[in-house]
Amino acid sequence: MTSRPASDDGSNLTSSATLSQARNNNDASISTHDDEKSPPNPSKDEKEAYRVDWEVNDPEYPRNWKPAYKGCLTLQLGMLALAASLGSSIITPAEDDIAKYTHISPEVATLSLSLYVLGFAFGPLLFGPLSEVWGRKVSLLPAMFCLGLFSIGTATSKTAASILVTRFLAGLFASAPVANVSAALGDLWEPRARGVAVTFYAVCVCGGPTLGPVIGSSLTNSYLGWRWTMYIQAIWVFTIFALGVFALPELYSPVLLKRRAVRLRKTTGNQAYWHPHENVKLDFRSIVTKQISRPMRMLITEPMVQCITLYASFVYGILYLTLEVFPIVFQEERGYGPVVGTLPFLAIFIGVVCAMAINLTNQPRYARIVDANKGRPVPEARLPPMLIGGVLFVIGLFWFGWTAAPRHHWILPVIAAAFIGAGFNIILYVFSLTHNYLINICYLKDEDKGNL
Repeated sequence: MTSRPASDDGSNLTSSATLSQARNNNDASISTHDDEKSPPNPSKDEKEAYRVDWEVNDPEYPRNWKPAYKGCLTLQLGMLALAASLGSSIITPAEDDIAKYTHISPEVATLSLSLYVLGFAFGPLLFGPLSEVWGRKVSLLPAMFCLGLFSIGTATSKTAASILVTRFLAGLFASAPVANVSAALGDLWEPRARGVAVTFYAVCVCGGPTLGPVIGSSLTNSYLGWRWTMYIQAIWVFTIFALGVFALPELYSPVLLKRRAVRLRKTTGNQAYWHPHENVKLDFRSIVTKQISRPMRMLITEPMVQCITLYASFVYGILYLTLEVFPIVFQEERGYGPVVGTLPFLAIFIGVVCAMAINLTNQPRYARIVDANKGRPVPEARLPPMLIGGVLFVIGLFWFGWTAAPRHHWILPVIAAAFIGAGFNIILYVFSLTHNYLINICYLKDEDKGNL
């Protein structure tokens, strides 16, 4: 389960202090001065008047921050996602060396990749709820620190069991940025401008698996050896972690408003200020009844969730399958060296970058549709690029399959790899924008039923 972004419609930006003054101009008993207390039994209207919310053009509201600053934060969030996705593939060129060192078969050695990706499946069940209770920063940075620690654990492992266990745990914690960065971008950007930010995020998520084999092969086949694939991963993770500690603020609106309510109670002495998020707790019961059961209920009862989830899982699996197929096609069958044999992965990355043009071209069209819908998001308008991405992805797969044999020139499967990368990037881009809509819809249904 991925975490949900703050409300997309940007409503309720009127401060509760302003509402309080408007409703109580003639009532001196409900004042915001420091020396006055809230009434012992406030009415419902009076309590609602003290509910802390954003003001119009509130400078503390993340979506009101300067575009340049939001761009820097988007870059930080993208680097978090890149560090997590890079860790999945950087070790794949070292699988043969790991197999020889630990005396296991090459097939078992591929678990160093599979278990990392398996961690992606289970991690969001923990880090999604954490981000909605304690905020984005708390759910991202500690997980990144643990990712760095387990990367070092893999680098220092002496047995196959320790390598595989640390790889799974690294993937578990690496899932935090993969799951929560897109939600953080939803907190930071308005719907009409969010597509540009998510385009960059998609490049980072796609770029990690495609750049990792090139970096890993260069390290593995140098005097440094396979262990330095994980040391480099840890250095990169800790660098981004340190930057985030000092430069990444909290972005989740409910957490920010909760902090504002606490601050107002302390500075004014008026205990009437409140925010609903103060009552949100994370315990075993809520994890079982909401955080775990809700995504399963969505998957079972919502056909659109089923379709998007199955399609995204299939496409994601195909991308990681290339990590094992490319060495066979270019190294075993064509006889290329271990470093040269990983260079075709750059074709996938080039396709990923080129696909940005399609994603960004759709952004002005989507902005016009949002404006016509009175500023409310229209997730269906995100789907046309996915149609293009699906076609490009299938073309790339068929093209690669037909030209992978050594009798064909090497440039043909390389070009096919670019189509695969372009298609995957477009599909991931649309999926990242659409899943926020699906989550919001299901939360609204629960609110209507009183289940939150």
